[in-house]
Amino acid sequence: MEITEVRIKLMDEPGERLQAFCSVTFDNAFVVRDLKIIDGTNGPFVAMPSRKLTARCGRCGCKNHLRASYCNQCGTRLGEDRVVRDSGGRAKLYADIAHPINSQCRERIQQRIIEAFHQEIERSKQPDYVPSYDDFDSDYDFSYGDNGHAAEGPHFAKGSTDAAGGAKRASDGAPGPHRHKSDRRSSKAGRDARQDSGKQGG
Repeated sequence: MEITEVRIKLMDEPGERLQAFCSVTFDNAFVVRDLKIIDGTNGPFVAMPSRKLTARCGRCGCKNHLRASYCNQCGTRLGEDRVVRDSGGRAKLYADIAHPINSQCRERIQQRIIEAFHQEIERSKQPDYVPSYDDFDSDYDFSYGDNGHAAEGPHFAKGSTDAAGGAKRASDGAPGPHRHKSDRRSSKAGRDARQDSGKQGG
């Protein structure tokens, strides 16, 4: 397995523990998004993509986040026994969506991401800086669901970090596994046209 691309989105808020979001591409074929770079006591570390854990209301069956005190559907008071706690007594509120299954793999991924993170910080000091990982927008077709993020979909392809850690522009070559915004618009236009023709045919 080779890490062939890392994209970084630096956060603008100074002093916050969340320093960046990133995505990792493996073997030019598989992308994992929404990893986070967190400022820890021993320096930055990588947190895997995760989702909020939920539990159903005993009265109406509606799913609620474990932090909720009352059901979002019926307003019933929710019990504290829904929360699973670890050996240290901390509430387990999130579950990893994707993660390494051994420490060697985790270290390899984290080292590569932290290297790209520091390179992105240096790149950001340049006057013509273009982030390698762009914000999501309304053109994205799929929602993450209940993890608190607005949407999910292919990245913009304005720039990226290659396997050697160098910056490159997507316009200089094929964007690889990350489709450009215009590609999404074309596919969306095609779907709209098919839906319209189906309505007219009915």
